[in-house]
Amino acid sequence: MFQSSRTFLAGLTIGLIFSGALLLVISEPRGQPIELLPPPTPESLRVHVAGAVVEPGVYLLPMEAIVSQAIEAAGGPLEEAILDMVNMAAVLEDGQQIYVPVEGDNTTETYSPVPIFVPNSVDKININTAAAAKLETLPGIGPSLAKKIVEYRETHGPFLKIEDLLNVSGIGPSKFESIRDLITIR
Repeated sequence: MFQSSRTFLAGLTIGLIFSGALLLVISEPRGQPIELLPPPTPESLRVHVAGAVVEPGVYLLPMEAIVSQAIEAAGGPLEEAILDMVNMAAVLEDGQQIYVPVEGDNTTETYSPVPIFVPNSVDKININTAAAAKLETLPGIGPSLAKKIVEYRETHGPFLKIEDLLNVSGIGPSKFESIRDLITIR
């Protein structure tokens, strides 16, 4: 009798385990699915596109994106947009605003062909980390001079003060004064 009780309990235990496993397999899952979002990447920048575009607003673009990509992200230019007043090939910076003027807009008389860049402590270009393309957005700094700045930095190490930029061949006092408020070393 003791043997038959053990057999019965063993069978009952196996049956319960099998029933529980079957119930887990066929039952519907509980709770809500978790949506996994990719982490924000430092390889992107936010740009505010305003003026004569289909959908003005703030857009997330890849690093090294240019103005034309920002305008396309905003749905493209409106028919009355004056694109000749915008440098479509200029490299964008994080937090920058691109304004696409329209005919009759009073900004077209004084609008610079490059995107408006108003420096503040956050927007200044770090001459110790900026790529040549970013340095080219500074007034009077073309591809050749931007390359010299990067080469100087790679050869001599980081600039310790912004005035050290005067050591770069091609940057004199007047050119330095024109960019002084647009650059930083931090």
